[in-house]
Amino acid sequence: MSLILPPPRPTTVFPVLARGETVPDALRGAVVAIGNFDGVHRGHKHVVEAARGAAAREGRPVVVMTFEPHPRSYFQPDVPLFRLSDAAAKVRLLAGLGIDALAVLPFDRTLAETSADAFETGLLVEWLGAAVVVVGRDFHYGARRGGNAETLRKAGLAKGFGVVQVEALDSDAGTISSSAIRHALAAGDLDAANGQLGHSWFVSATVIHGEKRGRTLGYPTANLRLDPACSPRHGIYAVKVGLDGRWLDGVASFGRRPTFDNGAPLLEVHVFDLNESLYDRELDIVFAGYIRGEAKFDSLEALIAQMDQDSRDARNILNRG
Repeated sequence: MSLILPPPRPTTVFPVLARGETVPDALRGAVVAIGNFDGVHRGHKHVVEAARGAAAREGRPVVVMTFEPHPRSYFQPDVPLFRLSDAAAKVRLLAGLGIDALAVLPFDRTLAETSADAFETGLLVEWLGAAVVVVGRDFHYGARRGGNAETLRKAGLAKGFGVVQVEALDSDAGTISSSAIRHALAAGDLDAANGQLGHSWFVSATVIHGEKRGRTLGYPTANLRLDPACSPRHGIYAVKVGLDGRWLDGVASFGRRPTFDNGAPLLEVHVFDLNESLYDRELDIVFAGYIRGEAKFDSLEALIAQMDQDSRDARNILNRG
C-alpha cells in the first residue's frame, strides 16, 4: 500500500476523560464506541465510523472508551505484549478520526472485578449517559468476561441506550486483527501489516546518546530505545522521520548490532541530508519498507559498502511511496 503518514499531534488539548471525572454536559448522551483499539487498525476504524454515522444521524457527540494498560498486560503481567500503539499514539490516531473525546479507563483490579451490570449502569449510564453503544464482533466486558453484545442489547432495552454491533473486516490475508498485524511485523511483512492497519506503522521515542559509531562510518544515527516488547523483525528499513512538523527521509536499523556488541535491541535512524543535533528530541519513525535482515560483517569496509547500498534502496522505496 502507499505510504500513509500518521495524523499530526493534536495542537490543542484533546478531551481525555478519566474515570470519576465529571463529564461535561456537551459530551453526555454521546454515541460511545468501546474497545482496546491497539494499533487503531482498519477494523477499529470501522467501529468508530459506525459510531460517527450513528452520531451524525442523531446529532450527538462521539466518545471512544478504551483501556490502559491493555487488559492482557493486567491478566498476564509476565508475558510481554507487543503494543502496536502506545497510549499517546492511540490518543493521536483516535483523535485523527474526528471523535469528540476519549474516555480512558485504567485497567486495574477495580475494573477487572466490575460486574457486567455495574459496567452498564455505573459507567455507561451514570457516568457517560450513553445514548448508543457501538462494539465490535467479539466484544466482552465485565468480570470474567461475563457480558457480551447480546447481554449489552438486553441491558440497553432496560436501561435506555441503543446498541450497534459491527462485524469484523476482512483483508486479503484474512480477518483484520491486532494479532495478525503483530505477526506480520515480526516477519518483516510491512505490506501486510500496513494494509491491515490502514496507515503506515510508526513508533515515537526520544533520541538518546549512544556509542556514536555512526559518525565514524559516515552515517550519524539517532538512537531510540523502544519498549522491550516491541518486536518488529530485526533488520534494515526505509523510514520517514517526523521532526517538528517536518517529514524527512531516512534509513534505520532495528536490532542487536551483531558486528559490534550484539546488545539489547535498539532503533538506529540515519536521516538523509540533515545537519542538526537530535539528542533529547522526540521523533516519529514511520516504517515504509523492509530492506534486508540484520547481518554481521567481517570488516568496517564491508559494512560501509552495505550501508551505502541500504541507503540507495531506502531512497528508492521512499521515492516510490
